Amino acid sequence: MLPLHHAPIYFLFLNPNILARQDWFCYYFEIMKKFTRTTEDFVCENCGAHVEGDGFTNHCPKCLYSKHVDVNPGDRAEVCGGLMKPTSVIKKGGEYAVVQQCVRCGFERKNKILPGDDFETLLKI
Repeated sequence: MLPLHHAPIYFLFLNPNILARQDWFCYYFEIMKKFTRTTEDFVCENCGAHVEGDGFTNHCPKCLYSKHVDVNPGDRAEVCGGLMKPTSVIKKGGEYAVVQQCVRCGFERKNKILPGDDFETLLKI
């Protein structure tokens, strides 16, 4: 799986419409502006674990649940606010990601598994 910060540049090289633009470099930085680093601690609404945020933390490392609070990563602009339940695990190369689905609206997203995440919980999904 691609690191999040590399995804836009791969998109540029895979999309001929973007490559043809004279301002592709500016377009790349426009995409990157959509990420907002938000450092905040939280208590998991699913299992009650206290989670210390580092600005990239987007799920509970114990139960792998998160909240549907972002439109773009870190912006806290999503009004849904539902819990994001882990539904499946995918592996690409040597990295794992958990697929989460919002229990309120059904929205799905992938989250990279981090070294501090509970691997036993990951195997139970």
